[in-house]
Amino acid sequence: MSNKSNNNETQHAAGNGLLHRRSLLKASALGLAGGFLLPAKADWRSVPGAPQSTYGSPSKFADLRREQTIGHPFGPAAGSSSTPLQSLNGTITPNSLHFERHHAGIPNIDPAKHFLTLYGDVKTSLRFSYESLLAYPMESHKYFLECSGNSYRNTFPIAQNLTAGSLNGLISGAEWTGVPLHYLLDEAGLEKDANWIIAEGADASGHTRSIPLHRMLDGAMVALFQNGEPLRPAQGYPMRLFVPGCEGNISVKWLSALKAQKTPAYSREETSKYTDLLKDGTAEMFSLEMEVKSVITSPSGTMQLNRKGVYEISGMAWSGASAIRTVEVSADGGKSWATALLQSDNQPNALTRFRIPWQWTGQPSVLQSRAIDQKGNVQPTRDVALQRYSAGSFYHYNGIQSWQVSSDGMVKNVYV
Repeated sequence: MSNKSNNNETQHAAGNGLLHRRSLLKASALGLAGGFLLPAKADWRSVPGAPQSTYGSPSKFADLRREQTIGHPFGPAAGSSSTPLQSLNGTITPNSLHFERHHAGIPNIDPAKHFLTLYGDVKTSLRFSYESLLAYPMESHKYFLECSGNSYRNTFPIAQNLTAGSLNGLISGAEWTGVPLHYLLDEAGLEKDANWIIAEGADASGHTRSIPLHRMLDGAMVALFQNGEPLRPAQGYPMRLFVPGCEGNISVKWLSALKAQKTPAYSREETSKYTDLLKDGTAEMFSLEMEVKSVITSPSGTMQLNRKGVYEISGMAWSGASAIRTVEVSADGGKSWATALLQSDNQPNALTRFRIPWQWTGQPSVLQSRAIDQKGNVQPTRDVALQRYSAGSFYHYNGIQSWQVSSDGMVKNVYV
């Protein structure tokens, strides 16, 4: 729907203040986004600043840190930490803020003593050192990586009043660079019955996952670099498997072995953990692809709107099935929707940034986003997302995130 507002300066795109994107420029030009004052002479203009450094760090005034960093109470080395989505913009997550998930802590691996073995149903078993992999042709791609347990707190009976990062921050976006896996598989020569690849990591948990061969031939790589620098230990240094569009746990870190075989391994991790229990009592295994999803990162949980006027609603969308086609935004809890601007490159298996202006005059609001991918998959409501799985099952949750804005400007997580 589209109609002009009473002051004839903005055009509404949907109910409760959502505007067409050109309205944000009008608001700025009219001074609705704040006045202009000449700054007083600041201390930092009077003396020289700090000298150059060997490795950069953020400003001390930018509060950037991972969230939910507490480990398991019985094994602190096991656990996860979340990307502070509400503090970032764009689609690339800095390496120091990329989410983490560890089963037995972060190993300190000397690349000179680490090897990747490719064996099993192959014509020739191979062993690769870190240095030998650096000699292979490489590719760079922007991909998202999402833990299958991301957003699990929104499956709880009562909505948790937390930030966007604490609720949904087990997702990050990066440029990954490495050796396409098909080069190594072609060199080893797969036997005709080799339908699965079993990947094993070198950490103390011996994390092992079974991956269908077609997934390994469709863009998978042995990643060596992240956002231009060598992988950090928390992301698998010196090498990790990366399988785009799939749950993060199959992109095995500290990769040490790839075994080709006819059947899955049915390892401890893929039977005790990463299996989805359905409401009919059956278990769904190897549901690896991540579903279409989005989240508004600003305004979002625990934020405070300190003025009335025009704000930019912004967030991220992604899908493991294809590129994002459309993101719709609602300011009235799903009663009406407007199409947001997809501001970033629209690539398969990558994060997509969306934006839309919103006029807040103090009215109570519920902000939502709904992503639709190129294959027509639509992000479901929370109720629909929960219908498929049994109580207590929380993997692959992709329900619509709702942020309630009260008349005093406080933003919190709610269920709608």
